[in-house]
Amino acid sequence: MQGNVQAVDAVVARTFATLPALLEAAPRLIARAQLLDVDCWLGPVEQPFLAAIRRGRIVEMTVPSRPMPSWRFGYTATAGAWRAYWETEPKAGWHDLLALTKRGEATLSGDLHPFLCHLQYFKDLLALPRAQMPGRAA
Repeated sequence: MQGNVQAVDAVVARTFATLPALLEAAPRLIARAQLLDVDCWLGPVEQPFLAAIRRGRIVEMTVPSRPMPSWRFGYTATAGAWRAYWETEPKAGWHDLLALTKRGEATLSGDLHPFLCHLQYFKDLLALPRAQMPGRAA
């Protein structure tokens, strides 16, 4: 079972690594966030990515090597929450970023202003993998 959990976490991490390319294929989403410049933590709780977003584009997405890089806010969730969120048609309570926090499956931390000002952008950005996940239709 432990090996299976690690494999799932690797899938979630690999999926997050594809976000910059998925976003580049969504120019309308980028256009909606032209005023967004932020460094934030996104991804699985165990190993989030530091995403540098400039004018709505993810210009860098890394797993930081230094202990405490500068960031404005963080949105992290369990691997299971990301898998449920990425379902083609997520179940109630698993369909929305704020619903995941209410369930205790995700954490929103730091300065919430940029996240809340661009909430629909982040919801749509983090939902981009839904179309890419094989066998996710219920």
